[in-house]
Amino acid sequence: MARICQITGKRPTRGSIIHRKGQSKKSGGIGTHITKTTKRVFRPNLQRVRVRLPNGQVKRMLVSVKAIKAGKIVKA
Repeated sequence: MARICQITGKRPTRGSIIHRKGQSKKSGGIGTHITKTTKRVFRPNLQRVRVRLPNGQVKRMLVSVKAIKAGKIVKA
């Protein structure tokens, strides 16, 4: 099952983890340096909820928490 919000269309996005080494200038060092970057995935916060559709039917959907908080769905 794809991790995509069925209301807003939010989906996983790609990014990277940046590893830094060294003491910061603020702490008296010569500054931090990037030593390594690795790929990672930012996943949306999806919840499986029962949603009442406009025609009165109840369906279970994957919905992002942002959509639930915004009131974009009617919980059944």
